[in-house]
Amino acid sequence: MIINDELLDKVTAEAEASPRLRMNYNLHESLDAKAQRLINVLLPGTPLPIHRHKHTEETYVLLRGKMFVVFYDDLGGQTERYLLDPTQGNYGVQIPKGRWHTVEVVEPSAILEVKDGPYTPLQPEDILY
Repeated sequence: MIINDELLDKVTAEAEASPRLRMNYNLHESLDAKAQRLINVLLPGTPLPIHRHKHTEETYVLLRGKMFVVFYDDLGGQTERYLLDPTQGNYGVQIPKGRWHTVEVVEPSAILEVKDGPYTPLQPEDILY
């Protein structure tokens, strides 16, 4: 498999048709895989709550587009804000385990997302708001 414009365009079209304004394309074979690797296409306005992953770090590498990754403290105060934009040389971010974060999509974006598996749905205590 090659990750190219054709694949990113296909997943982007699926994101545009989704009420969530995002779509993932799994590169791992199952939700039980030890490594969760996926292409995640996110469009401006996609709702993504401030959340954390208590069991894993998370890595984003931007393949196209532009978006902010925003970090928060336990009270919901913003602590850091990074613009991922390949035209400025900012390609990705490593999110520490247990760190509150979200994204704000500036323009249609595709990221390679990697985290430890198996897949674990967010629990209510892992969503800040």
